[in-house]
Amino acid sequence: MTTIRSFSELVLIVADVPKAATFYRDVVGLVPATDPNDAWAWFWAGPPESRQRLAVHKGSLLFEEHSPHPPGRRFGNIHFAFEVARRDLDAMVDRVRSHGVTTYGPTRLEWMKALSWYFYDPDGNLVEFWSPDEESGQASR
Repeated sequence: MTTIRSFSELVLIVADVPKAATFYRDVVGLVPATDPNDAWAWFWAGPPESRQRLAVHKGSLLFEEHSPHPPGRRFGNIHFAFEVARRDLDAMVDRVRSHGVTTYGPTRLEWMKALSWYFYDPDGNLVEFWSPDEESGQASR
């Protein structure tokens, strides 16, 4: 059976790349993978050796013309989560708040045996810091 090896990248369509890049670097704490420009900024969404990346982009993407959605509605607000070790969760939430960003939570996700905090980026995407219980065996070490 063929399986997916790992998550590779997430590209967010944004109104202002430098503003979004500053948010993901300074507020969320992601490490830049490239220097931002007016069209793109790439970040590591885990250790660089994981090759997991998040990008913010202004403009069209490859094959956008084949989207089943009409122009202007091909991309929209989404929700995504970053896994955070429980020992780091409070500090990560404090970092977000120190930038004047409102946080929501904590929310106990019993079905996932995890604790989560939520906040919005400048483009209205819902970002989550997801922290599995240490005893669940899923937590980052």
